[in-house]
Amino acid sequence: MRAVLAELLVAFLLTMLATLAGWLAAGERGVMILLPGAITFFFLRQLWMVLRLIHWAGCPLGTPTPSASGAWGEVFEALHRRARLASAAREQATQELARFRLAAEALPDGVMILDGHRAIEWMNLHAEACLGLKASVDTGSRITHLLREPEFLEYLDNPDHRGVPLELHTRRNPGRSLQIQAAPFAAGRTLLLVRDVTQLQKLATMRRDFVANVSHELKTPLTVTLGFLETALEGVQDTAPQDIAQYLQIAAEQAQRMQQLIDDLLTLSSLETDSPPPLEDPVEIAGLLADICREVEALSAGQHHITLENKGPRWLLGSARELRSAFANLAGNAVRYTPQGGDILLSWRREGEGGARFSVSDSGIGIAREHLPRLTERFYRVDRGRSRDAGGTGLGLAIVKHVLERHQAALLIESEPGKGSRFSAVFPPHRVQS
Repeated sequence: MRAVLAELLVAFLLTMLATLAGWLAAGERGVMILLPGAITFFFLRQLWMVLRLIHWAGCPLGTPTPSASGAWGEVFEALHRRARLASAAREQATQELARFRLAAEALPDGVMILDGHRAIEWMNLHAEACLGLKASVDTGSRITHLLREPEFLEYLDNPDHRGVPLELHTRRNPGRSLQIQAAPFAAGRTLLLVRDVTQLQKLATMRRDFVANVSHELKTPLTVTLGFLETALEGVQDTAPQDIAQYLQIAAEQAQRMQQLIDDLLTLSSLETDSPPPLEDPVEIAGLLADICREVEALSAGQHHITLENKGPRWLLGSARELRSAFANLAGNAVRYTPQGGDILLSWRREGEGGARFSVSDSGIGIAREHLPRLTERFYRVDRGRSRDAGGTGLGLAIVKHVLERHQAALLIESEPGKGSRFSAVFPPHRVQS
């Protein structure tokens, strides 16, 4: 600013001297009295306008331009238009940047931007969660200083790998499986896309285990059935009729076991898919429990002492078919895992403030504590040999869990080895009708 003022003053003085010299040479003394004052006013006005312009240029963005008339008014108006256009462009860029960040935050995957030196410029919340980082602390740090896994460093160094995602397990976030893909970005930057594939890998493992378990469960009864049928066919002429009948009976039992397994698989598949919510029909519990008690007595064939207690509400809202399946599975398991002469109690009573509880208690072999969290997994068995001999498919408790979840109910398991077990289905008040 001082340099501008100095230049203006020098120009003003030189102009004044040149003007005076011209007037003296011309001898126009009358004009000499008026013209210097006019010239001085003109230069002072220009100096004042320049000072106002310099002051405005140093003010914050958005400060209104000075007002003036004449040529300076047009100058200030032109500057005002340019400032308005620049402000609109800045506002539009700010809004676009905000929309970009909101869109990046809404993505289900992690997004990270690295500069040319691989320092973190920006990342969304998903990237923070996946990589175990924090934007407020780690922004500006090199990603290679934060993630030191050799495979990740090699992936960034090798441009040929950029099109192929990298499977990564980081020490900063153990237990998670990540899929990372790098792509070139503007001005030498790198865009990192991070996806948490932990659940996908677990589902793939569960799918493989499920196929293997189903194949194993079907293979045994199918082998037995085919073996006895072949024996019966080959010896139909030489084998006694009672032996043929025994072979066919065993084959029929194994076929029924396969049929039960397939039925349970179809039931479980229907419950696990996005099927509509259960019906809100009132189910009369007394009749349902009576039917289940008869089925349990038939399954027991007089080998157990079975008792039914009904002290709960009369009606329960839900699907009669699904509730029957869940209750029958709990009662059937009690028969299968209770030794001959044991006691089994089927109980229906009120629970808490308006809820209800269906319990199946037995004096069976009991279950060790470490097995309890996994009992509702498909095909999980505490004792595989004993379970298969008892006729179970390994899907009963998985079906029970899904039925109860669809009815907003909870499955509670209490057991101790050698002292029996109690399985309870606890229903919320809004499912109960007096």
